[in-house]
Amino acid sequence: MELDRIDFELLRLLRKNARMANKDLAESAGIAPSTALERVRRLREENVLKGFHAEVAAEAVGIGLQALVAVRMTRHSRKLLDSFHAHLRTLPEVLAFYHVAGAEDFLVHVGVRDSQHMRDFTLTAFTERPEVAHIQTHLIFEFQRNTELANLLQR
Repeated sequence: MELDRIDFELLRLLRKNARMANKDLAESAGIAPSTALERVRRLREENVLKGFHAEVAAEAVGIGLQALVAVRMTRHSRKLLDSFHAHLRTLPEVLAFYHVAGAEDFLVHVGVRDSQHMRDFTLTAFTERPEVAHIQTHLIFEFQRNTELANLLQR
């Protein structure tokens, strides 16, 4: 699907506020409400817009500590990667994970109650897994989502 300037503007606006009313979205993008509605529908159908999400305050749901856990696999085989993916999807502490290139194979964003929970979780969820050769935990002091996507949406 070829995106034009208006599509990019709609994406930028929705990235900032996915709950924006269609009337306000259209006004901000400088188009008719019917045009905005049709374009957003098309962006969803073409899987450009994959979903609308709520940003939840970590503290409100009992998350007092977040970290990125860098994971190095024992071997690189489809079977081990699939097994590890499936394992990560079962863990409620896993907020997101990234399969990456470089010295580490995965970066796993986790949210836990406190440092004791982090210790217990990493021991159970990672170091006891046969796929995992090494982990390194990086505490997150601050997390902010970039809602502008300025570089991506300025083609």
